[in-house]
Amino acid sequence: MTHDHFASLYDVLMEDAPYDSWLEYAEKYVHKEGSILDLACGTGTLTMMLANRGYEVTGVDVSQDMLTVAERKARKSNADVRFILQDMRELEGFNQLDGVTIFCDGLNYLTKEEEVIQTFRRIASSLKPGGVLLFDVHSPFKMEHIFDHQLYGENSESLSYMWFCEPNKESLSVHHSLTFFIKKDEDLYERMDEEQFQRTFLPSTYHQWLEEAGFHRISISADFGNKELEEEDDRIFFKAVKK
Repeated sequence: MTHDHFASLYDVLMEDAPYDSWLEYAEKYVHKEGSILDLACGTGTLTMMLANRGYEVTGVDVSQDMLTVAERKARKSNADVRFILQDMRELEGFNQLDGVTIFCDGLNYLTKEEEVIQTFRRIASSLKPGGVLLFDVHSPFKMEHIFDHQLYGENSESLSYMWFCEPNKESLSVHHSLTFFIKKDEDLYERMDEEQFQRTFLPSTYHQWLEEAGFHRISISADFGNKELEEEDDRIFFKAVKK
């Protein structure tokens, strides 16, 4: 499947995503009217929510097709947001930011250690001292147990899909195979296929890389920062402050 096709389906697949909770998590740590960079912003739903709460927001994504959808949505809602095509591993052109967010496991699409390390360094150079990095990632438990040879699916009037997860070759990594059937008319469906790869690392490893990149006051939690992390939590939340 091309990125264009996946971008056109993304908002349908994310209808039940906890955007309000991500927004609340960001508002805990970045002061209102501050400048936020929303990395891996996808089609810009959270980016625009941040803008509507008074933040100066820029959305960044590696997919031009995702950004095309985001810009269309922003124009329709008159949201004051910039969208920029960049790879987070090569982030440049930003400085003195109050906050950077990478939600909805955007960081998990970096499958090599050096890519995550480089991204943390690029983010640190973009933040002002005291600026905050907020992100979430899949937990090791989720990779090893929840995603382990699991099949998910949904059948609706306009869209049906099957989503198969299997371990990939690297430790704590997963290969997602998705097949979509999109209704075109009464008797015709179009099939589209998509492959994605994700990887996570131990919380202690992320902590070490953040420290080495110039962050301190690092907190690790679950449930959008509302509880201490336990072994069987499926998503891990990080807050890190630029020294």
